[in-house]
Amino acid sequence: MHDVVPEPVAELAKRRREPVVVQTVRSATGATIAYAAAVWLLGSKPPPLLAPLTALLVVQVTLYATLTSGVRRVNAVVAGVLIAVGFSAWVGLTWWSLGLLIISALVTGHLVRVGEFVPEVAISAMLVLGVTHATDLALTRVLETLVGAGVGLLFNIVFVPPVWVEDAGESIEDLAKRMSALLLDLGEELGGHTPVEEATARVEEARRLDHDISEVDEALTRAEESVRFNPRVKEGLLSRIVLRTGLDTLEICAVILRVTTRSLADLARARTEEALFPPDVSAALRELFINMAGAVQSFSVLITDQVSANAEDAETFLLTELSAARMSREHVARLLLEKVQEHPRQWQLHGALLAEVDRFLDELDVEKRSTRLAEELDRYSREQRARHPRLDQAKRRVRRYRRRRGRGQSHWQALTKQDVDAA
Repeated sequence: MHDVVPEPVAELAKRRREPVVVQTVRSATGATIAYAAAVWLLGSKPPPLLAPLTALLVVQVTLYATLTSGVRRVNAVVAGVLIAVGFSAWVGLTWWSLGLLIISALVTGHLVRVGEFVPEVAISAMLVLGVTHATDLALTRVLETLVGAGVGLLFNIVFVPPVWVEDAGESIEDLAKRMSALLLDLGEELGGHTPVEEATARVEEARRLDHDISEVDEALTRAEESVRFNPRVKEGLLSRIVLRTGLDTLEICAVILRVTTRSLADLARARTEEALFPPDVSAALRELFINMAGAVQSFSVLITDQVSANAEDAETFLLTELSAARMSREHVARLLLEKVQEHPRQWQLHGALLAEVDRFLDELDVEKRSTRLAEELDRYSREQRARHPRLDQAKRRVRRYRRRRGRGQSHWQALTKQDVDAA
């Protein structure tokens, strides 16, 4: 008999990799270590609470966020501490000095360019001013902040945050499953009479995909940050671009799907006493939607397993589903043309439906995706060259040197030719 895992334990195991849980544990651990380090270095009287406070602000859920926003947080905290030290030495804590302190801190935050952490300059200054009334404690408070910042940065470097690419891939696959389920439901409802209320409900369901896409975009942004500057990740740029372009494609498909549900809802309003389509047309449309649903699923697997063996199988399945969908589309087009010639009612909705199917299949096309990936890689390369021209020039020199060494040139010949080219 198999042991049954209790539901609370299973739920805890499922949530242990959630960003909120990971960030909570990391922040608490980093702050505790910072306090212990400050007590060891500076003593316990008064309690060095600024050290864990700074570490709490610095420890981030990704290494990239630590090295970018973390540095700005440190600048904000240090600026606030220095301002508060000056105020405590000259005027102390009064109602008017507090207001002047806040104004000075906010202005200083903009001057030192701490970005979105300008309020933290004022917060740090108020906290320090509330506990610092003597100038002999000024150096101690600054040292506490530096200890906390150092521990926070070192914590995220030694204990590298997790990589969230897998979680972002799961979010993308869940989004594709919801889109696929909606397509299958639409196909099943075309066989009989569709009430207007039911067709309108499908439109609302398609609109909710926008909220799902926003959540996936947040997860993907976190995944993109987790692979930057992360020594455990290889080909991080490729993973970021593949997932980002894949989500862009799914977002376009979600918009097309919403327009499709609107066309079917308009058709339901025009045909309240009969089926949306004759039996043969509805059967062909059901097959078409099944193939489109399979294509979406295969596309999501393709972009989330781009570095594994499953990617080749996913591409094969995607090509098969797209081919079958295009054949089904041609069959539906012939049937709709015949029905429109017999009964030309709402012919524009039939044409709109076919046009939406064409756009949907075109977005999932494998060749179009390859072109989009190449364009994104080229765009990123151009931006990097424009942002770091000297680094790009150094890389070009190294590449030229390696090519010439490969052709049998001597080290001196290669370097001499490099200098000529540089001049």
